[in-house]
Amino acid sequence: MAKKDVFSSSQENIYDTKTNHPTLQKEYGFTEEIVKKISKDKEEPDWVLEIRLKALKKFYELEDPSWGPDLSFFDLSQIATYVKPVSGEVRKWEDVPEEIRNVFDKLGIPDAEKEALAGSGAQFDSQIVYHNLTEEFQKKGVIYTSFDEGIRKYPDLVKKYFTKAVPIFDHKYIALHYAFFSGGSFVYIPKGARLDRPLQSYFRLNAPGAGQFEHTLIIVDEGAELQFIEGCSAPGYNELNLHAGCVELFVLKNAYLRFSTIENWSKNMLNLNTKKCFVEEGGKIEWIMGSFGSKISMLYPLSVLNGVGAKCEFTNISFAGAGQNLDTGLKIIHNAPLTSSLVHSKSISKDGGICTFRSHALVRKNAKNSQLSLSCESLMLDSESRSDTIPVNTLETENVTFSHEAKIGKISDQTIYYLMTRGLSEEEAKGLIVRGFAEPIAKAFPVEYAVEMNRLIDLELEGSIG
Repeated sequence: MAKKDVFSSSQENIYDTKTNHPTLQKEYGFTEEIVKKISKDKEEPDWVLEIRLKALKKFYELEDPSWGPDLSFFDLSQIATYVKPVSGEVRKWEDVPEEIRNVFDKLGIPDAEKEALAGSGAQFDSQIVYHNLTEEFQKKGVIYTSFDEGIRKYPDLVKKYFTKAVPIFDHKYIALHYAFFSGGSFVYIPKGARLDRPLQSYFRLNAPGAGQFEHTLIIVDEGAELQFIEGCSAPGYNELNLHAGCVELFVLKNAYLRFSTIENWSKNMLNLNTKKCFVEEGGKIEWIMGSFGSKISMLYPLSVLNGVGAKCEFTNISFAGAGQNLDTGLKIIHNAPLTSSLVHSKSISKDGGICTFRSHALVRKNAKNSQLSLSCESLMLDSESRSDTIPVNTLETENVTFSHEAKIGKISDQTIYYLMTRGLSEEEAKGLIVRGFAEPIAKAFPVEYAVEMNRLIDLELEGSIG
């Protein structure tokens, strides 16, 4: 796969910043020996090692998914499963090694923490290198730490929820995740606590030919509220990288969680991520997602509405350029009466890129008087690109309000011509149309991430994401 000059953009591509920071370990292969080595290195209890070994066995038993993009070209033996920086986790930004700190400085992580966040975490390759929560929220009983530290300090709480939303047999690559997971975040918001500022975790995969398997576990207790922001990026290389992270979310009675993600992986990345949320009575999960970069993405967050009046809102945008196949969407299960879900998804494809939206909505017999609305819009910028919508809707009760709308179209030559008569170049006209198409999604993101999304759209339009 030929690599473009990532600095050909009029804007510097800050996401392609690389560092040769030394590593303590770089392990290859999917073996029981490496699994035990990772667990020993992290000083994990026996019950965690048991999960890892069980998952490794399941990984070899399961086949690749029978649908979605073809993964048969992928040689797992070439992936480093554990890449550990020499530095450990610290609480002060100035204690992060300079080479790593410079990467995150360019991405704006410390500035965002100072200006708008209740806490911030940063992962570099396989390990969290920085985690901090403001004293104000520590006093309220909020827990925000790395997942590895969560296992050590809060084993009973972690054990109660870990693997309960996403079981290890869910699919082949989640089994791989559970065998080699490292890093990620653990969050617990106690009853009635409401954070007026978001928490943010940023995951950076720096090493070429490596895998990243972070695990994020969030519990929002009764009546509590949380906004959580997740950022992901990697520099471009001429060899494949793998991201197989996992997110488990639990929104308890009358609680609220807004989970925002911008995934901007390099185009040598296979992004096989898994995210699920359980929502109890009166609770609400709000997903806001942007999918950019990666060679292949397969991502379908699942919301399980288990309690009366539980709600889900899902807002998503994806942008596929040359050589990209972004297969994204969602799954929703209505398991109780008076539940509701609102879905708004958009995709953009150019230069032969492929965007596929898959959805599976299941309304159970007992989910009477529920409401479900899905809207999917796709914009293709040329005749070589492709966009598909593949919905599956299963309604086990007639006592439900349901709507599904899908729109797929090419960019209008007439509109481009009109804008060019007003003094814009063809590329400027296309950019204006694309930004207008994406604006409703951008508005849903926190301000800092809306700016980042618009920057990524500019880079994609210029072909500058490597």
